[in-house]
Amino acid sequence: MDIEAYFERIGYKNFRNKLDLETLTDILQHQIQAIPFENLNIHCGEPMELGLEAVFDQLVRKNRGGWCCQINQLLYWALTTIGFETTMLGGNVYNVSTERYTRDTLHPLLMVTVGGRNYIVDAGYGSSYQMRQPLELISGKDQPQVPCIFRLTEEGGTWYLDQIRREQYVPNQEFLNSELLEKKKYRKIFSFTLEPRTIEDFESPNSYLQTSPASVCVKDSYCAVHTPDGAYCLVGFTLMHRRFSYKDNMDLVEFKTLNVEEVEEELKKIFNISLEKKFVPKHSASFFTI
Repeated sequence: MDIEAYFERIGYKNFRNKLDLETLTDILQHQIQAIPFENLNIHCGEPMELGLEAVFDQLVRKNRGGWCCQINQLLYWALTTIGFETTMLGGNVYNVSTERYTRDTLHPLLMVTVGGRNYIVDAGYGSSYQMRQPLELISGKDQPQVPCIFRLTEEGGTWYLDQIRREQYVPNQEFLNSELLEKKKYRKIFSFTLEPRTIEDFESPNSYLQTSPASVCVKDSYCAVHTPDGAYCLVGFTLMHRRFSYKDNMDLVEFKTLNVEEVEEELKKIFNISLEKKFVPKHSASFFTI
């Protein structure tokens, strides 16, 4: 595995051998705009592997995306390889339908120490919940970014990541009540502790999420990537685009229903993904939103 190949994959050309916040931010932003958050392997009859060599092969050599266990593992490898002090943590995802955090720790995220300060870094959440910049580990501080205002809060050793969202304009009126549209202005994302984790801690949830009939990742095919001013998401046959700050304190959210041929075309055009095996788009859950 070659760090230069990773930099080329994410289009990052300005590495200055400085382990500062600017470098950390640049790498995060390049990765989320180059490597989609997606679970398409499941819907092509292939596994979502966790071995670092397999992850590097899929995300870097094959120009694909992956889900959080793969994306944040790759980012962890890249940051530690160039010398950042990086710790892998584990998050419990907030489930909107049950209005509670998952009992099991499903989501890897990173804590990076720069200049004596700790920052939370996560490239594997997708859609409009994805941070664009590292979040300083300070409780109760609003941290405005392009997608929204993020806020970290600590209670009894557990940290919570929430976001405060803008108003949204949806020109496709038939989608105003769609379960794919995020409707809450104040949105809980995940909770976590500062207990160090390894990627092996996520082997069980990684297996469950791609094999259990109850898993939302089995029920939905999903692909998301960020652009400089927004984010695209493809869930099943529905393509969604959110443009941040379309007007003052307002995002523009557009929907388009695709046919089979158009799904393949948009995967190539927007997400830069060409699949080797037959892809079966699927949407029957209500977890993924734009």
